[in-house]
Amino acid sequence: MIDGALPYLRCPVCRLGLTRVERSLRCPAGHSFDMAKQGYADLTAGRMPHVGDTAEMVTDRAAFLAAGHYDFIADALATAAGTAELVVDAGVGTGHYLARVLDATPDAVGLGLDVSKPALRRAARAHDRAAAVLADLWRPLPLADGVADVVVNVFAPRNGAEFHRVLRPGGRLLVVTPAPDHLAELISAYGLIRVDPDKEARVQDALGRCFEPVETLDLRRELDLTAVETATLIGMTPSARHVPHPPATPSHMTASVRLTTYSPA
Repeated sequence: MIDGALPYLRCPVCRLGLTRVERSLRCPAGHSFDMAKQGYADLTAGRMPHVGDTAEMVTDRAAFLAAGHYDFIADALATAAGTAELVVDAGVGTGHYLARVLDATPDAVGLGLDVSKPALRRAARAHDRAAAVLADLWRPLPLADGVADVVVNVFAPRNGAEFHRVLRPGGRLLVVTPAPDHLAELISAYGLIRVDPDKEARVQDALGRCFEPVETLDLRRELDLTAVETATLIGMTPSARHVPHPPATPSHMTASVRLTTYSPA
């Protein structure tokens, strides 16, 4: 619900606080922002250059995650989050990971940010303590300074300066990135986009001046997928935009990711 997150939200135009008036959010300066009937708020304050995951990609991701294949990632995030009052998921997608963190932090409010409207329609109802907001992670986030105890970032863009600004002193940034061999068997079999070999360097460039790594966990699972699950996994990846959907077959593959906990520098 958006009401739980309202004390932490700020107008993207003037940075003043927001109040809800029926199905809109308004600030004292008179700026007004619509709430979609599905429950998420639009705090973009202008046209965005990209729209995020498509409805088809979101549908595939929801089905794949609901089957439990990436529960090992969700469990690790829930453990790393610890206690919190506000958890921000930057690049929330369907809200799957945010919901798992909130289940482990019964006193916390969750806020999911994403540019994909189809994803936010699901994130807005992913948990009864979660709010969803349409926002561009590359722009100033519509949040007050120093309000988040935890920022979660799973396979999503990383705006180090803004993550640092919204985290309170002593807060935690949890970043999940693919390891070099993540889904290597699937990538080879279907010609999908490979993991950037410079991924770790790019993460460090995005966060290094604002954050210090505290702990890194390498997480791996062997997955045996049906043909339908294999097709669903292909459909939820970035390759869905670039590679024609091939007829999938049952597959065995390795899911390999890295979870790094950072503290503000």
